[in-house]
Amino acid sequence: MFCPFLFPLPLPLPLLCQPQSVMKNPTLEGAPMKNPVLTVLLTLVLAPASFAAEWGTISGRVVLKGDVPDPVLLHAKGAPIKDGEVCAVDDTYREDLVIDKETKGIANVFLYIYKAPKDIHPEAAKPAPKIIFDQAKCKFIPHVLVVQAGQTVEVLNSDPVAHNTHTYPLRNQAMNILIAPNTKAGDGVDVATATREIVPHQVKCDFHPWMVAHWLVLDHPYAVATDAKGNFKMENLPVGDHELRIWHERVGYLDRRYEVSVSAGDNLLKPIEADVSLFKEE
Repeated sequence: MFCPFLFPLPLPLPLLCQPQSVMKNPTLEGAPMKNPVLTVLLTLVLAPASFAAEWGTISGRVVLKGDVPDPVLLHAKGAPIKDGEVCAVDDTYREDLVIDKETKGIANVFLYIYKAPKDIHPEAAKPAPKIIFDQAKCKFIPHVLVVQAGQTVEVLNSDPVAHNTHTYPLRNQAMNILIAPNTKAGDGVDVATATREIVPHQVKCDFHPWMVAHWLVLDHPYAVATDAKGNFKMENLPVGDHELRIWHERVGYLDRRYEVSVSAGDNLLKPIEADVSLFKEE
């Protein structure tokens, strides 16, 4: 009897170590037959770790505690500003605090894990190689952008006037680039990201100083930004306890260590409240 296993195994030894006569194919004289139990065991031992991990999704809403302030007008429709035929076709409001009156949800809040967890879902670990960052009616679209280090941001310009995109990262290469009018997808200017950033960083247009956006560049996929109603959804987190950082451009950190416990499947969090006093400007 031949048996290559010298360590304890969860299966009975006779099933793994059988006489050569049993392991032969009776229809082919002298041709050894594979041991099916051994094949299954080796498949389990050598399978990727992702099969052993469990994953969960968290969702929720960031809401204002207090009365919702009125939006602040930057310039009215038809205002005599630079490139007014494009930039003042509508009333333009400040975007550094956007709150839905109905839900009190706060838009453009980043929620993220600061350091990459040990386990990352195999699908989430393979982001799209390129994402789009546009400019329309003299506004950046989107206002906040989550980027995974290694992704390329293709900067477009849907306006008939020129813009420049000026990035202010701490770790990646800063860029100050001219984006020609009517630059479509495929013809945009590529901005590479090589490493994660410590905090979200600003992106500005020096031609139109009210144009400001923020990018969050991390080395893992567990980061999101709230939508217009303050909703967020972070998918395929490893099951277990995690700390989120919650960041808004007007305030900075709303919470540096927001604890969540993730179970397998869907996890609905209670509303995350931010007091209106945090957003008041001196």
